[in-house]
Amino acid sequence: MPDSAPTSSSRPPAAPPVAERRPVSRELHGTTRTDDYEWLREKDSPEVLAHLEAENAWTEQATAHLADLRATLFEETKARTKETDLSVPTRNRGWWFYGRTFEGKEYGASCRVPVTDPDDWTPPVPDAEARVDEPALPGEEVLLDLNELAEGHEFFSLGGSALSLDDALLAYAVDTAGDERYTVRVKRLAGGSLLDDVVEGVLGGVTWHPDNQSFFYTTVDDAWRSDKVWRHRLGTAQSDDELVLHETDARYWVAVGRSRDDRWLFTVSGSKTTTEWSILDTTDPEAELTVFHPRTDGLEYHLEPAVIAGAPVFLVLHNGSGPDFELAVSPPAPATPAQWSPLVPHDASVRLEDVDAFATHLVLHQRSEGLTQLRILPLDADGVGEGHLVEFDRGVYTIGSGSNPEFGQPTVRLGYTSLAVPSSVYDYDVRTRELTLLRRTPVLGGFDVEDYEEHRIWATARDGEQVPVSLVCRKGAREAGQPLPTLLYGYGAYEASIDPYFSVPRLSLLDRGAAFAIAHVRGGGEMGRRWYDQGKLEHKPNTFNDFVDVARHLVETGWSSPETLVAEGGSAGGLLMGAVVNQAPELFGGVVANVPFVDSLTTMLDATLPLTIGEYEEWGNPEADPEVYALMASYAPYDNVAAVDYPPILAETSLNDTRVLYVEPAKWIAKLRATAVGRRDFLLRTEMSAGHGGVSGRYKAWHDRAFSLAWILDRMGLATSS
Repeated sequence: MPDSAPTSSSRPPAAPPVAERRPVSRELHGTTRTDDYEWLREKDSPEVLAHLEAENAWTEQATAHLADLRATLFEETKARTKETDLSVPTRNRGWWFYGRTFEGKEYGASCRVPVTDPDDWTPPVPDAEARVDEPALPGEEVLLDLNELAEGHEFFSLGGSALSLDDALLAYAVDTAGDERYTVRVKRLAGGSLLDDVVEGVLGGVTWHPDNQSFFYTTVDDAWRSDKVWRHRLGTAQSDDELVLHETDARYWVAVGRSRDDRWLFTVSGSKTTTEWSILDTTDPEAELTVFHPRTDGLEYHLEPAVIAGAPVFLVLHNGSGPDFELAVSPPAPATPAQWSPLVPHDASVRLEDVDAFATHLVLHQRSEGLTQLRILPLDADGVGEGHLVEFDRGVYTIGSGSNPEFGQPTVRLGYTSLAVPSSVYDYDVRTRELTLLRRTPVLGGFDVEDYEEHRIWATARDGEQVPVSLVCRKGAREAGQPLPTLLYGYGAYEASIDPYFSVPRLSLLDRGAAFAIAHVRGGGEMGRRWYDQGKLEHKPNTFNDFVDVARHLVETGWSSPETLVAEGGSAGGLLMGAVVNQAPELFGGVVANVPFVDSLTTMLDATLPLTIGEYEEWGNPEADPEVYALMASYAPYDNVAAVDYPPILAETSLNDTRVLYVEPAKWIAKLRATAVGRRDFLLRTEMSAGHGGVSGRYKAWHDRAFSLAWILDRMGLATSS
C-alpha cells in the first residue's frame, strides 16, 4: 500500500487546493448562518472527487520529506510483531476455537479442534510456528479463511460469524465497501459448500434460532439507525423474511441476541437514556416475544438469565435506584421494578457496567476511581456468596472479561493490559482463586516492560474538578528535567471510556523520547455516570475545557511544552480536537483529527442524515431548541474557525464513512485555509476506499498509522531521531 492516497496527476501541486466559496444561508431562531463550502457534500460529483484527490496530492507533497521515516516506522511495527501467531483457544460446545495469523497475510483465519477431555478446562497450546499450510493443533478445522474471502477486494471487514446450535452451519457477514452494510452467507461445515441464501444490507452479524433452520438479523433505515429485526428461514428469499420487530421511534435502535445457556432469545430497543427488552423462552414452542418491562423514560436496564439456589431468575442491571446502577434479581418472566430484589445495591463510588452469569458464579464488570474491575460473586446451594475482586499489582491498568461462552465453565477468561504491558490473557479459577497467565502478546526486538514507566496524574479543571490522566514514557526520560514531547489523546463522549491500552506502533514514539498520555475528560465514563452527564448536552463545554486544562497542567508541571505537545482524537474525539484548537491554539504544536465530527451543528440540524435523531439525547436538538442551537453554535469547530494562527493540523477521513461523513473535515480544512492567519499548515487525507474505521488489513493499518506517527514526530521535532 502506498504511504498516502494516489493522486490524479503525476505533476506535484504548487500550492494547497483552494475550495471555491459558494455561500448558502439559512435563518433559524432569529440568526442567519452562512456556509461557504456545503457544496462539498455532493459525494458523487466529479468536482468534489477531484477536490479530494487534489487535497491528497497536496498532503503527499507536503509530507514527502517524511517518506523515509514512514517506511522506518512501518518496518519497526512489523519487526516488533509476531506475524505468524494465534490466539488462546476458547472452549464452547465441545470445541476449542482460536484464531491464526500468518506472515505476509493481511487477515487471519478462524479455526477449531475437538475437546478431548470434557473435564479438563486447560486450553491446548497450539504450535505458534506452524506454516499457513500446516495445522496448529491435531485435528484442526479451518472455519473461515479471511484472506480467501477478501481476495479481489480493496476493503474487507468481517461483521461477525455464528455457528448453528447443531454445529452444521456457519453464517458469516462481510463488508467489502466500508459502509457497514454487510452481506450474510451460510456455509456447510461438512464439505464447505455455500447455501444459496444471500441476505444483504445487514448490520453486523446474525443470531441463530435453536431450530437451526433460521436466524435473526437487523437492518438500518435511511438515517443509518438499526430499526428492524428480521427472521430468515433457510432456503427462502430475503424478500420473504419475517419482520419480527420494527422500532418506529427514531430515537431508538434495535438489537437481537441469545442467552449464554441458549434458552432465551432477546430483542432490545434502546435510546441513549432508555431501554426495553423483550424475551422469548425457546423451550416453549408456543411462546412469543414478550416485553419484559415497558420502556420508561430514563430507565436503562440489562437482562442476564441465571440460576440462583436452583431457581431460574433474571439478573437486572438497572439505574432505577441510582445513576451508577444496581444489580437486582427478578422472576424469569415479565416483571415490574417493584419485583426486582436488590443483590448489589447502588453505590455512588462504583459504576456497575455489566454482568455475566454462569452455573457456579457471577462476574460483575465495574469501575471505581477511574479504573476497571472484575468482581466475582460465587453461587452455591444457598444463593449468592460474598464477592471479591480479581486484583493486579500495577496502579494503571485495564481489566475486562474475555470470551466466556460456556454456561458451565469453572473459570473466567479475562484480559489485562496497561500502557506498558502488552495485552495479556488469563484464566481465573473461581474455585481456587488462582490466576493463570495463558498468553501475553509477544513483542519482538528486545522489548522489556521494565523499560517504561506509567503514571496516573490528576489535573485540576477550571471548575475545580479533578481530571485523571494516564501517561507512559521511557523510564528515566525526565531525569534531565526537560519537558518531553507528548502526544495527548482524548475522546469524551457517549460514556465511552478510553482506558489504558498497549500499542506496538506507539513504541516507536516512546523510544524516540516522547510520552503518550490519555486525558480522561468528562463525557466519557471513566469516573462513573456523573462523569458522562457532566460532559453532554448543556454540559458539553466541560469536555473541551477539561482537555485544555489537562494540556495546561502538563505544560505547567514540566511534563511537556506547547511547541512539542501534539493533540489527537477521532470521531467525537475529532470534535474535541476542533473545539480545543479554537479555544487554545497556542497550547499545541500540532493536532491530528481522525474522521472528525467537526461540522456538528450542520449535522445535528439535518434529521435526514445518518444517526442525527438518535443523537439528540447526547448533543440536543438545535432545530427545535434555540438554547441548544446557541450552545452548539458556540463550540462547533467549523462554525468557530477564526483569523488566528492555528498549529499544524492533519485531518484524516474516509470517503465511505457512514458515521462521520467525509464532508465535515473537507469543509473544515477549506475554511481553515481561507480564514486562519500565520502558518496555515493544514492537511486533509482521504482514504478513497474505506469507512469509519479506516483501511482494512493489518499491513495497510500499519502503513496508515506510520503516516500519522511520522507527521506527529515531525511536529515534535523528533522526525530525524532513530
